[in-house]
Amino acid sequence: MLEKRTFLVDQGTGWQVALHRYRDPRALRSDTDPVVIVPGFAMNSFILGYHPTGRPLTTYLAERGYEVFCVDLRGQGEARAVTGNRRFGLEDVALVDLPVAVDAVLERATHAAEAGVSLVGCSLGATYMFMNAAWRPHPRIARLVNLGGPLRWDAVHPLLTLLSRAPIGAFPIRGTRRLARAALPLLAKLPGVLDLYLNPALCDLTRPEALVNTIDDPIPRINRQIARWVQARDLVIEGRNLSVDAANIRLPLLTIVANADGIVPEATVTSGDRLVSTPPALRRVVVAGDARTRMAHADLFMSNVAEANVFSPLADWLDDALTAPT
Repeated sequence: MLEKRTFLVDQGTGWQVALHRYRDPRALRSDTDPVVIVPGFAMNSFILGYHPTGRPLTTYLAERGYEVFCVDLRGQGEARAVTGNRRFGLEDVALVDLPVAVDAVLERATHAAEAGVSLVGCSLGATYMFMNAAWRPHPRIARLVNLGGPLRWDAVHPLLTLLSRAPIGAFPIRGTRRLARAALPLLAKLPGVLDLYLNPALCDLTRPEALVNTIDDPIPRINRQIARWVQARDLVIEGRNLSVDAANIRLPLLTIVANADGIVPEATVTSGDRLVSTPPALRRVVVAGDARTRMAHADLFMSNVAEANVFSPLADWLDDALTAPT
């Protein structure tokens, strides 16, 4: 039976990050490393432990023998502001919160993981993952999985380009979840409106009150950083260029891209695979979907084909990576 437990961990700047541990004692294997899953932009870990029609990613991996930790970093889900505020940026989440979360996972893992964790970044969570691996000397990471996340914006949808030029980061945005709850049933009835983000034909949208639990209010400073990043193509923070410094990364890397992703196009998702220094034998790119099954951004996590197209190849790669030469 699947067990879930949540831990709150102080990260040193007035926030407590939340670790949600999923494990199946009957299936748990001693030869695996902990899997840490990082949510993305204006998103929390709820959707990683919930699926409208089948097994969510956490359950699937736990039943394959992995101990899984989903993390809510500051501003996400069940993370708590003790004395901290919402005036933080990408570098704070990636270089302060994420290392604390990884260390806390390794302290709580059922089995020792000398090599470190298998780190799975979802959308912007993959950017946090790359920042951590490129800009920290000893990140305690054994391998990387990019689920639809950007490193360099080699391709940008015109709508995202337009949004990047709007003053969306000038003011705090509140009530995003409430707005989404009201709008989702209406948008699902309008052909093509949701296609950039999800394929309504692949997703059960009859319970919007559950699905919107994964939505958080965006952070103004992060909004502004993303806007500059999209326009410049390269993410540059405090003089460091992630596109250049990605060459510091030599860890095994799996990249999974949705074949009809309108939010983070294929060329942008696969930029990490092109820019890291990982040997080709330790890199793999999986395109989820085909000509008949057009998978968009959110379909990587919540569609009725996610298990076959995303969860299964991810677990297979983790199994292979555990025994692959480095």
